[in-house]
Amino acid sequence: MRAAWFDRKLLVMLLLGFSAGLPLPLTGFTLRQWFSEANVPLGQIGLTALIGLSYSLKFLWAPLLDHARAPMPSLGRRRGWLAPVQALLALSIAAMALTDPASNPTATVSVAVAVAFLSATQDIAIDAFRIESLPQERQGLGLAAYVWGYRVALLVANAGVLYSVARLGWQGAFVAMASLMAVGLATTLILAEEPPPPRGYSRAGWSEWLAAAVVAPFRDFLSRPGAWLILAFVALFKLGEALAGIMTAPFYRSIGFSREDVAAVSGVFGLFATLGGVALGGLLVAAIGTGRSLVITGLMQMLSNLMYVALAEAGRSLPMLWAQVGVENATDGLADAAFVAYLSSLTSTAFTATQYALLSSLAALPLRTIGGLSGYLAEAMGWTRFFLLTTAAAVPGLAIMLVLLRRFPAPAKDAPR
Repeated sequence: MRAAWFDRKLLVMLLLGFSAGLPLPLTGFTLRQWFSEANVPLGQIGLTALIGLSYSLKFLWAPLLDHARAPMPSLGRRRGWLAPVQALLALSIAAMALTDPASNPTATVSVAVAVAFLSATQDIAIDAFRIESLPQERQGLGLAAYVWGYRVALLVANAGVLYSVARLGWQGAFVAMASLMAVGLATTLILAEEPPPPRGYSRAGWSEWLAAAVVAPFRDFLSRPGAWLILAFVALFKLGEALAGIMTAPFYRSIGFSREDVAAVSGVFGLFATLGGVALGGLLVAAIGTGRSLVITGLMQMLSNLMYVALAEAGRSLPMLWAQVGVENATDGLADAAFVAYLSSLTSTAFTATQYALLSSLAALPLRTIGGLSGYLAEAMGWTRFFLLTTAAAVPGLAIMLVLLRRFPAPAKDAPR
């Protein structure tokens, strides 16, 4: 088993996970910290959630990556998309360094939208590459390697940026992040091996392509029992977390925590708490199965939002900040492990990119739509009542999950072996 962790394919998953995770904070938490320091109003900071709408709509162009000719066909069906997208991502992140939200936030947001679109497209290709590159019995290891790389990238693009701003300024920090996209590009060009196309895959004319790439994946998914209930659960499972997460950066700043406090506790410690949660979540899924793991971790994820309430009442208390970040990130990691395992189990290998993009897009939908109102809600309600609302917002998803798992248990291949 130990030798499996040193497999070249798992190294590729680790590095591609890093490439996938790097752009996310730059259009999310880190960007909102930049906006907070630029004194952008709270309501407008909440609207930055809409920047990442591409993550929720990526299923619309995912069929292109399953069936259309890649921009660099010599690299193959998956790598031929990954390489040009990663190069454009690096340029777009560098372009953000040329903007200033204090004087022209619209320009910063416009470039961030392009970064989010390219990042979402990269996610489509990487998710399909991950699922197609490894046999079923090694999907768990591949996912773990990917998640570790992803979480390390979140640390770099979150705490790393916040620490480096004092020396480099915001613009210099974004240029540094753009240069780190070379990790993903080099992995795609040098280390990654193109996976074989799934059984039954073939190129065809336009009408055949439309039927195979767009109609068939959705028809296949919607024809299964409980499809609409599954989609409702996926869309609502992260609602409470989404509402709270968008306001985290301005919340910390409003109660007196410095950029360095946030970087050390929320960034560094938060990463290790999340990774610990992911590792425990993987063990929990292996021990008791995906279905029961979802119930346990979903409840823990909901209750962890009450730690924001405790911090709001305590004010600027570093011990309470450590407790809040530790509980919230660990429970999110636990829930993510079970949730991603469940999503992966729902895809058909013939439509991997399209179906996984549909499910992961729906999971991000509350963050990118309803979450945009979080700033106005926080302004109107105050922090304590706002975070109580985010806790209650998780209840509908949990209720649907219980009905779903009772009527349509998680697939047998994910049950404990």
